[in-house]
Amino acid sequence: MKIKPNETYCRISFQQKTLKQIIMRKKLKIIALSLFGTTLLLLVVLVVHIATAKPIAYDNATMQISRIDFQEPLDSLKMKEIHRNLKSIPGFINDSYNLKNNVVVFFHDNKIADSKKIYDELMKKGSYKATRYILPSNIKAKQVCPVIQEGSFSYHFSKGVQRIFN
Repeated sequence: MKIKPNETYCRISFQQKTLKQIIMRKKLKIIALSLFGTTLLLLVVLVVHIATAKPIAYDNATMQISRIDFQEPLDSLKMKEIHRNLKSIPGFINDSYNLKNNVVVFFHDNKIADSKKIYDELMKKGSYKATRYILPSNIKAKQVCPVIQEGSFSYHFSKGVQRIFN
């Protein structure tokens, strides 16, 4: 039986398609294994980080959080100056800044200094247009929201990992 030119072309074309499919399957397999390996590696790093990270121990019984609202726009130089001035005040623990809303939130030891004393000291050290934030009476009774919600997956996952390693 003679092979016609068309049949030869079809057989070669079929073999080329099969070879291309094999190469594509290998490439897809390599990509899938790479993604799986990367995901597994990142998961291991996350678990090790949660297991080895020790929380900063603060005396929470006397630590209080307070806020100062600035009427002037804050830039990085002004923030450094405010931070330096806050650090020099006795009772100050830590601070955080919200540049978008021009707000400084700070932690202080209420045995050493209350928020009014820290605010007054800060105003003496620099000429700032700011007001001390005082909670309205209807909000004072409410609980503060935690950073991680207790019912969330991330909360349960990190608590589970901490229980295993601690």
